[in-house]
Amino acid sequence: MKTIRNIFRTVIALATPFLLLNCHRGDDGASPGSYLSAAPPARSPLDNWILENYVKPYNIDVAYRWAESLTDQSRFLYPPILDSVQPALDIVTKLWIEPYSSMDPYLVKRVAPRQLVLVGGRNVNPSGTITLGLAEGGKRISLFEIDLLTKNNRGNITRFIHTIQHEYVHILNQTKPFDEKNYSQITPSGYTGQWYNEEDAGSRKEGFITAYARSNEREDFAEMASTMLDMSRNEWNKFLRDLGNPGAALIKQKEQLVVDYYKSQYNLDFYKLQEQVNQALVKLLKK
Repeated sequence: MKTIRNIFRTVIALATPFLLLNCHRGDDGASPGSYLSAAPPARSPLDNWILENYVKPYNIDVAYRWAESLTDQSRFLYPPILDSVQPALDIVTKLWIEPYSSMDPYLVKRVAPRQLVLVGGRNVNPSGTITLGLAEGGKRISLFEIDLLTKNNRGNITRFIHTIQHEYVHILNQTKPFDEKNYSQITPSGYTGQWYNEEDAGSRKEGFITAYARSNEREDFAEMASTMLDMSRNEWNKFLRDLGNPGAALIKQKEQLVVDYYKSQYNLDFYKLQEQVNQALVKLLKK
Protein backbone atom coordinates (compact mmCIF):
# COMPACT_ATOMS: atom_id res chain seq x y z
CA MET A 1 0.00 0.00 0.00
CA LYS A 2 2.89 2.33 0.86
CA THR A 3 4.49 1.53 -2.51
CA ILE A 4 1.31 2.47 -4.40
CA ARG A 5 0.96 5.68 -2.36
CA ASN A 6 4.61 6.59 -3.07
CA ILE A 7 4.16 5.93 -6.81
CA PHE A 8 1.06 8.14 -6.80
CA ARG A 9 2.98 10.94 -5.07
CA THR A 10 5.81 10.60 -7.59
CA VAL A 11 3.40 10.85 -10.56
CA ILE A 12 1.77 13.97 -9.07
CA ALA A 13 5.16 15.54 -8.41
CA LEU A 14 6.32 14.87 -11.98
CA ALA A 15 3.08 16.13 -13.52
CA THR A 16 2.89 19.37 -11.53
CA PRO A 17 5.57 21.31 -13.49
CA PHE A 18 3.87 20.36 -16.77
CA LEU A 19 0.49 21.50 -15.44
CA LEU A 20 1.99 24.79 -14.29
CA LEU A 21 3.74 25.25 -17.62
CA ASN A 22 0.53 24.48 -19.53
CA CYS A 23 -1.39 27.04 -17.47
CA HIS A 24 0.97 29.83 -18.46
CA ARG A 25 -0.67 31.91 -21.19
CA GLY A 26 -0.09 35.25 -22.78
CA ASP A 27 -2.52 38.14 -22.53
CA ASP A 28 -4.45 36.91 -25.56
CA GLY A 29 -4.93 33.41 -24.13
CA ALA A 30 -2.32 31.73 -26.35
CA SER A 31 0.90 30.02 -25.25
CA PRO A 32 4.13 32.04 -25.51
CA GLY A 33 5.51 31.91 -29.04
CA SER A 34 2.22 30.76 -30.56
CA TYR A 35 1.22 32.19 -33.93
CA LEU A 36 -2.46 31.61 -33.14
CA SER A 37 -4.58 34.35 -31.63
CA ALA A 38 -7.51 33.73 -29.31
CA ALA A 39 -8.65 37.34 -29.62
CA PRO A 40 -12.08 37.78 -31.25
CA PRO A 41 -11.98 39.10 -34.84
CA ALA A 42 -12.68 42.77 -35.38
CA ARG A 43 -16.31 43.59 -36.12
CA SER A 44 -17.13 44.73 -39.64
CA PRO A 45 -19.82 47.34 -40.42
CA LEU A 46 -22.09 44.42 -41.38
CA ASP A 47 -21.44 42.73 -38.03
CA ASN A 48 -22.36 45.94 -36.24
CA TRP A 49 -25.56 46.24 -38.30
CA ILE A 50 -26.54 42.67 -37.38
CA LEU A 51 -25.74 43.38 -33.73
CA GLU A 52 -28.02 46.42 -33.65
CA ASN A 53 -30.85 45.02 -35.79
CA TYR A 54 -30.96 41.35 -34.83
CA VAL A 55 -28.89 40.42 -31.79
CA LYS A 56 -29.81 43.24 -29.42
CA PRO A 57 -33.54 43.65 -30.18
CA TYR A 58 -34.43 39.98 -30.85
CA ASN A 59 -31.54 37.85 -29.54
CA ILE A 60 -31.13 36.35 -33.02
CA ASP A 61 -27.60 35.69 -34.24
CA VAL A 62 -26.82 35.64 -37.97
CA ALA A 63 -24.15 33.35 -39.39
CA TYR A 64 -23.06 34.34 -42.89
CA ARG A 65 -19.39 33.32 -42.82
CA TRP A 66 -18.37 29.79 -43.70
CA ALA A 67 -18.67 27.31 -40.79
CA GLU A 68 -18.46 23.58 -41.47
CA SER A 69 -20.58 22.70 -38.44
CA LEU A 70 -23.56 24.72 -39.70
CA THR A 71 -24.05 23.17 -43.14
CA ASP A 72 -24.37 19.73 -44.70
CA GLN A 73 -20.91 18.75 -45.90
CA SER A 74 -22.34 16.31 -48.43
CA ARG A 75 -23.87 19.22 -50.42
CA PHE A 76 -22.21 21.83 -52.60
CA LEU A 77 -22.94 24.83 -50.39
CA TYR A 78 -21.10 28.08 -49.94
CA PRO A 79 -21.47 31.33 -47.98
CA PRO A 80 -23.25 34.31 -49.55
CA ILE A 81 -21.33 37.21 -51.01
CA LEU A 82 -21.20 40.07 -48.50
CA ASP A 83 -23.30 42.42 -50.62
CA SER A 84 -26.20 39.93 -50.50
CA VAL A 85 -26.43 39.64 -46.72
CA GLN A 86 -27.92 42.92 -45.53
CA PRO A 87 -30.53 43.21 -48.34
CA ALA A 88 -31.72 39.67 -47.57
CA LEU A 89 -31.92 40.39 -43.84
CA ASP A 90 -33.77 43.62 -44.56
CA ILE A 91 -36.45 41.61 -46.40
CA VAL A 92 -36.66 39.17 -43.48
CA THR A 93 -37.11 42.08 -41.08
CA LYS A 94 -39.78 43.84 -43.16
CA LEU A 95 -41.84 40.77 -44.09
CA TRP A 96 -41.44 38.50 -41.08
CA ILE A 97 -40.22 40.20 -37.91
CA GLU A 98 -42.01 43.54 -38.19
CA PRO A 99 -45.50 42.19 -39.12
CA TYR A 100 -45.47 39.75 -36.20
CA SER A 101 -43.99 42.36 -33.85
CA SER A 102 -46.61 44.94 -34.83
CA MET A 103 -49.25 42.61 -33.40
CA ASP A 104 -47.26 41.31 -30.43
CA PRO A 105 -44.01 43.20 -29.72
CA TYR A 106 -42.68 40.35 -27.58
CA LEU A 107 -43.55 37.31 -29.71
CA VAL A 108 -40.39 37.17 -31.84
CA LYS A 109 -38.33 37.93 -28.74
CA ARG A 110 -39.92 34.96 -26.95
CA VAL A 111 -40.47 32.50 -29.79
CA ALA A 112 -37.96 32.58 -32.62
CA PRO A 113 -34.89 30.82 -33.92
CA ARG A 114 -31.82 31.98 -32.04
CA GLN A 115 -29.71 31.79 -35.17
CA LEU A 116 -30.20 32.40 -38.88
CA VAL A 117 -27.70 30.68 -41.16
CA LEU A 118 -27.36 32.23 -44.62
CA VAL A 119 -26.14 30.18 -47.58
CA GLY A 120 -25.36 31.66 -50.98
CA GLY A 121 -26.58 29.01 -53.43
CA ARG A 122 -29.13 26.24 -53.89
CA ASN A 123 -29.44 23.17 -51.69
CA VAL A 124 -30.25 20.43 -54.20
CA ASN A 125 -31.46 17.06 -52.88
CA PRO A 126 -30.61 13.66 -54.43
CA SER A 127 -34.26 13.41 -55.58
CA GLY A 128 -33.80 16.58 -57.63
CA THR A 129 -35.95 18.69 -55.31
CA ILE A 130 -34.57 21.89 -53.80
CA THR A 131 -34.55 22.68 -50.08
CA LEU A 132 -35.20 26.39 -49.59
CA GLY A 133 -34.90 26.38 -45.80
CA LEU A 134 -34.43 24.24 -42.72
CA ALA A 135 -35.65 24.65 -39.14
CA GLU A 136 -33.45 22.71 -36.74
CA GLY A 137 -35.03 21.99 -33.39
CA GLY A 138 -36.64 25.40 -33.27
CA LYS A 139 -33.28 26.99 -32.54
CA ARG A 140 -31.86 27.62 -36.00
CA ILE A 141 -33.22 28.41 -39.45
CA SER A 142 -31.00 27.97 -42.49
CA LEU A 143 -31.91 30.04 -45.55
CA PHE A 144 -30.53 29.15 -48.97
CA GLU A 145 -30.24 31.02 -52.30
CA ILE A 146 -29.26 34.33 -50.66
CA ASP A 147 -27.19 35.31 -53.70
CA LEU A 148 -30.15 34.66 -56.04
CA LEU A 149 -32.50 37.09 -54.31
CA THR A 150 -33.60 40.16 -56.25
CA LYS A 151 -35.33 42.89 -54.30
CA ASN A 152 -37.59 44.24 -57.06
CA ASN A 153 -39.10 40.92 -58.15
CA ARG A 154 -42.27 39.93 -56.28
CA GLY A 155 -42.12 36.27 -57.26
CA ASN A 156 -38.51 36.01 -56.16
CA ILE A 157 -39.15 37.77 -52.85
CA THR A 158 -42.30 35.75 -52.17
CA ARG A 159 -40.47 32.48 -52.78
CA PHE A 160 -37.70 33.56 -50.40
CA ILE A 161 -39.90 34.89 -47.59
CA HIS A 162 -42.26 31.90 -47.91
CA THR A 163 -39.35 29.81 -46.66
CA ILE A 164 -38.86 31.63 -43.38
CA GLN A 165 -42.61 32.02 -42.87
CA HIS A 166 -42.95 28.26 -43.32
CA GLU A 167 -40.10 27.44 -40.96
CA TYR A 168 -41.37 29.91 -38.37
CA VAL A 169 -44.75 28.17 -38.37
CA HIS A 170 -42.89 24.99 -37.43
CA ILE A 171 -41.26 26.81 -34.51
CA LEU A 172 -44.64 28.14 -33.37
CA ASN A 173 -46.02 24.60 -33.60
CA GLN A 174 -43.10 23.18 -31.65
CA THR A 175 -43.76 25.70 -28.90
CA LYS A 176 -47.55 25.24 -28.91
CA PRO A 177 -48.81 22.25 -30.94
CA PHE A 178 -51.76 22.62 -33.31
CA ASP A 179 -54.72 20.21 -33.46
CA GLU A 180 -52.93 17.69 -35.63
CA LYS A 181 -55.56 14.97 -35.15
CA ASN A 182 -58.47 17.02 -36.51
CA TYR A 183 -56.32 18.63 -39.17
CA SER A 184 -55.18 15.26 -40.55
CA GLN A 185 -58.79 14.08 -40.93
CA ILE A 186 -59.60 16.69 -43.60
CA THR A 187 -57.56 15.00 -46.36
CA PRO A 188 -56.35 11.77 -44.72
CA SER A 189 -55.70 9.71 -47.84
CA GLY A 190 -53.73 12.33 -49.78
CA TYR A 191 -50.48 12.34 -47.81
CA THR A 192 -47.54 10.65 -49.49
CA GLY A 193 -43.79 10.36 -49.13
CA GLN A 194 -43.62 10.71 -52.92
CA TRP A 195 -45.04 14.23 -52.87
CA TYR A 196 -42.39 15.41 -55.33
CA ASN A 197 -44.06 13.32 -58.04
CA GLU A 198 -47.21 15.43 -57.66
CA GLU A 199 -48.05 18.82 -59.16
CA ASP A 200 -49.33 21.87 -57.27
CA ALA A 201 -52.37 22.23 -59.56
CA GLY A 202 -53.53 18.66 -59.08
CA SER A 203 -52.81 18.73 -55.36
CA ARG A 204 -54.97 21.83 -54.88
CA LYS A 205 -57.94 20.08 -56.44
CA GLU A 206 -57.51 17.43 -53.75
CA GLY A 207 -57.35 19.95 -50.89
CA PHE A 208 -53.59 20.52 -50.59
CA ILE A 209 -52.28 24.04 -51.05
CA THR A 210 -49.03 22.75 -52.61
CA ALA A 211 -47.62 19.39 -53.61
CA TYR A 212 -45.17 19.63 -50.70
CA ALA A 213 -48.12 19.93 -48.30
CA ARG A 214 -48.86 16.30 -49.10
CA SER A 215 -45.73 15.10 -47.31
CA ASN A 216 -47.41 15.06 -43.85
CA GLU A 217 -49.83 16.99 -41.64
CA ARG A 218 -47.16 19.22 -40.10
CA GLU A 219 -45.80 20.32 -43.46
CA ASP A 220 -49.36 20.77 -44.70
CA PHE A 221 -50.17 23.14 -41.83
CA ALA A 222 -46.96 25.14 -42.34
CA GLU A 223 -47.58 25.36 -46.09
CA MET A 224 -51.15 26.54 -45.51
CA ALA A 225 -50.14 29.36 -43.15
CA SER A 226 -47.12 30.48 -45.16
CA THR A 227 -48.98 30.41 -48.50
CA MET A 228 -51.78 32.52 -47.05
CA LEU A 229 -49.12 35.00 -45.89
CA ASP A 230 -47.83 35.16 -49.47
CA MET A 231 -51.08 36.85 -50.54
CA SER A 232 -53.43 39.62 -49.47
CA ARG A 233 -56.84 38.59 -48.12
CA ASN A 234 -58.48 39.55 -51.44
CA GLU A 235 -55.89 37.61 -53.45
CA TRP A 236 -56.41 34.58 -51.25
CA ASN A 237 -60.20 34.65 -51.60
CA LYS A 238 -59.93 35.05 -55.38
CA PHE A 239 -57.53 32.12 -55.48
CA LEU A 240 -60.11 29.92 -53.73
CA ARG A 241 -62.95 31.10 -55.98
CA ASP A 242 -60.91 30.33 -59.08
CA LEU A 243 -59.94 26.92 -57.70
CA GLY A 244 -63.51 25.82 -57.03
CA ASN A 245 -64.76 22.79 -55.14
CA PRO A 246 -64.01 20.23 -53.86
CA GLY A 247 -60.44 21.54 -53.48
CA ALA A 248 -61.43 25.00 -52.24
CA ALA A 249 -63.86 23.60 -49.67
CA LEU A 250 -61.19 21.30 -48.21
CA ILE A 251 -58.61 24.07 -48.14
CA LYS A 252 -61.13 26.36 -46.42
CA GLN A 253 -61.46 23.80 -43.62
CA LYS A 254 -57.70 23.84 -43.15
CA GLU A 255 -57.69 27.64 -43.30
CA GLN A 256 -60.13 27.78 -40.39
CA LEU A 257 -57.91 25.54 -38.25
CA VAL A 258 -54.91 27.76 -39.03
CA VAL A 259 -56.83 30.91 -38.10
CA ASP A 260 -58.18 29.30 -34.91
CA TYR A 261 -54.70 28.13 -33.92
CA TYR A 262 -53.14 31.58 -34.21
CA LYS A 263 -55.96 33.09 -32.16
CA SER A 264 -56.21 30.45 -29.44
CA GLN A 265 -52.50 29.81 -28.97
CA TYR A 266 -50.95 33.24 -29.64
CA ASN A 267 -53.92 35.63 -29.56
CA LEU A 268 -53.12 36.79 -33.10
CA ASP A 269 -55.64 37.77 -35.74
CA PHE A 270 -54.25 35.81 -38.70
CA TYR A 271 -56.10 37.86 -41.31
CA LYS A 272 -54.69 41.05 -39.85
CA LEU A 273 -51.20 39.51 -39.92
CA GLN A 274 -51.81 38.55 -43.55
CA GLU A 275 -52.59 42.17 -44.43
CA GLN A 276 -49.58 43.46 -42.50
CA VAL A 277 -47.26 41.21 -44.52
CA ASN A 278 -48.90 42.17 -47.80
CA GLN A 279 -48.70 45.90 -47.08
CA ALA A 280 -45.03 45.53 -46.18
CA LEU A 281 -44.40 43.64 -49.43
CA VAL A 282 -46.11 46.33 -51.53
CA LYS A 283 -44.06 49.03 -49.81
CA LEU A 284 -40.84 47.05 -50.27
CA LEU A 285 -41.44 46.63 -54.01
CA LYS A 286 -41.90 50.39 -54.43
CA LYS A 287 -38.40 51.16 -53.17
